[in-house]
Amino acid sequence: MTEKLFDEKTLRKLEQLALVANRVRAGAIKGERRSTRRGTSIEFADYRDYTRGDDLRRVDWNIFARLERPFIKLLEEEEDLAVHLLLDSSASMDWPRDPEAPPDAHKFTFARRLLAGLGYIALLKGDRLAVSALADGRGGQWGPGRGRGRVMDLLGTLEGFRAGGTTRLSAALRAYALRGGRAGLCILISDLYSPDGYLDGLTALQARGHEVALIHILSPDEVNPPLVGDLRLVDVETAAGQDVTLDAPMRDLYQRRLVAWRDDISATCRARGVHYVTVETAIPWEEVILYQLRRAGVVR
Repeated sequence: MTEKLFDEKTLRKLEQLALVANRVRAGAIKGERRSTRRGTSIEFADYRDYTRGDDLRRVDWNIFARLERPFIKLLEEEEDLAVHLLLDSSASMDWPRDPEAPPDAHKFTFARRLLAGLGYIALLKGDRLAVSALADGRGGQWGPGRGRGRVMDLLGTLEGFRAGGTTRLSAALRAYALRGGRAGLCILISDLYSPDGYLDGLTALQARGHEVALIHILSPDEVNPPLVGDLRLVDVETAAGQDVTLDAPMRDLYQRRLVAWRDDISATCRARGVHYVTVETAIPWEEVILYQLRRAGVVR
C-alpha cells in the first residue's frame, strides 16, 4: 500500500496538517502541536509506560535501572492528543466487486487509504494513535503508538485488514468505548449498513468523553444504481433476498430515500455534536482530508 498511497506531493500536503479536537482535554505528552495553555513549564508531573515510538530522551534511566522497565517522564505543560481511527470491516464495505472498477471506487480500499492518511498525520504530529477494524468475531487493531518511526508498521497492518462478515456497528462501538483507552478524537469510517444501527454506539463513545467524527462512505453505484429491469437483490452480509423491478419511478424513489437517509444522519449528528462528512468514492481520497475534514473542523 505504501508506494501506491503516498506520492511526494500528497506527503507534503499531509505533513502540513494536524488533527483537531476542541471538546476533549489533551493528554500528558506533547506532540508537535502547541498547548492551548499559556506559558511553559518543565516541572515534573508524572510517569507513564514507554510506548514504541516515544522519544528515548524522555526515558527516566534511573527508574529503568531500578525496575528494568522504561518509563517516560511527563511535564506539566506538555500534552498530546489521543486519536482513535475505527474502520467498519463488514462485507458491505467490500464493494463494488466488479474487477473492472477503478481500485479507489472500492469502499474498503478507499477507506483504508483515507485511514492511512489520517494515521500518517497523527503519527507525524506525535499524537497517540490507535486503529481498530470493527467486525463481529474478527477484525484487527494497531497501537497505541506514536512517532514518525511507526508509519511503516501502521501501513503494513492496514494492508492486512480485510472486509467480510457482519458488523453490528453499535455493539462494536459500545465495546470499543469500554476498552478504548484515553478519551480523544475518535473518527469512524463506515457505510452505516448495520443491523443494529449506529446511534447507540456513537452515544457510548461520547459518554466515554470522545469527540466523534463520522465519515459516511458510499460507492457511486450505490448512489446511482446502473441496474434496470426485474432483479433479485441479495444482501452481501445476511444473504437475504428481495425481488424488485427497477424502473425510472423506482430509481427516483430510491434516490429520494437515499438523500433523506443522509439528511437524517446529518441532522442527528449535528444535534449531538458529531462531525459528519458524507463521501463518495468517485473523488480522490486525499480530498476528503484536505477539504471536507478541514471544513468540518477535524483537520487544520
